Amino acid sequence: MVQIVLKADITFKIAIFGESAVGKSTLTQRYLTGLFKEDPQLTMGAEIFIKYITLKEKRIILQIWDFGGEERFRFLLPTYAKGSSGAIFMFDITRPSTLSGIEGWLEVFYSGSEDFDRIIPILLVGGKVDLSNQRKVSRDEALAQKSTFNLFDYTECSSRTGENVDSIFDDLVNELMKRAGFT
Repeated sequence: MVQIVLKADITFKIAIFGESAVGKSTLTQRYLTGLFKEDPQLTMGAEIFIKYITLKEKRIILQIWDFGGEERFRFLLPTYAKGSSGAIFMFDITRPSTLSGIEGWLEVFYSGSEDFDRIIPILLVGGKVDLSNQRKVSRDEALAQKSTFNLFDYTECSSRTGENVDSIFDDLVNELMKRAGFT
């Protein structure tokens, strides 16, 4: 058996969380494969994916933890959040309730933090912009939540079309690199 070992300069653990059916799994799959999966399976607990990238001449391993958004899995989030370098909170721009619960999600996420003094950059992502004709959450409302909870940044994407998918991860990884002193 041949074993391939890829060396990295740094590893970042990125947690993706939010309500069920907001597009977390399709975002992850689009980023990893470049493909859109029409009817993804319900994420049971969490799925973990690995992606190798090179940025600023550094080899980086991304551990992407796609967390299931159903209420019955929420108690697992603090455990899965431990050791996260950064995170993505995702909501659906066509369903206001998926953003209005952000405070509770952040409380659960941060309750797993090993070091409460360390600020973990969280990117707020509004998904499903390909359905902009059904939009019920304005960009201004999302930006207000970003400010209220002191989140790293806000962006919108479409996993269906691929719009901003790569830039979500690029922006977060660039911020993580900066905070890790690799600027």
